[in-house]
Amino acid sequence: MSDLKIAVIVGSTRPGRHGRDVADWVLAQATGRESATYEIVDLADHPLPLLDELLPAAMGQYEHEHTKAWSATIAKYDGFVFVTPEYNHSIPAVLKNAIDYLAIEWQNKAAAFAGYGFLGASRAVEHLRNMLSQLQVAHVSANLALSMIYDFEAMTTFAPGDHNIEAAATMFDQLEAWATALKPLRD
Repeated sequence: MSDLKIAVIVGSTRPGRHGRDVADWVLAQATGRESATYEIVDLADHPLPLLDELLPAAMGQYEHEHTKAWSATIAKYDGFVFVTPEYNHSIPAVLKNAIDYLAIEWQNKAAAFAGYGFLGASRAVEHLRNMLSQLQVAHVSANLALSMIYDFEAMTTFAPGDHNIEAAATMFDQLEAWATALKPLRD
């Protein structure tokens, strides 16, 4: 087993959210992979107020304990799978806020995306790609675009189609390759 660690970040805290179900499925698909260990990081377990640090995140000088705890959580990972819905053609505010809290902890790491919504959260994923590029996160091209119509029963119960299994494997392969390639930049 590799020492590569990947966080599956649940990017919504909304009541009745589907993000945890999607993240649990992503984690189940990653179970048993030899190249990396995957773990859930649920933003519901990391309640961050709207960004309240005086100094820019790039300085890495955090005043508040919630920021220090969030920094320690993200710093230990080599890569991320961002699980996100699409709200008004973008990502949830809680995910944007969590990303904005940090800088160095994201840099020179890899990311993939599992979006869910009527169009697979494609616009939210594009926004994440732009934001993460600024933070020097290498995002892979393969991602999961989960449809509320085809991958949810009655648009309420997550029931992904079998085609997503192969798509997830391709996404993991790309993510692990990039996370491995970037590791020397951080060591």
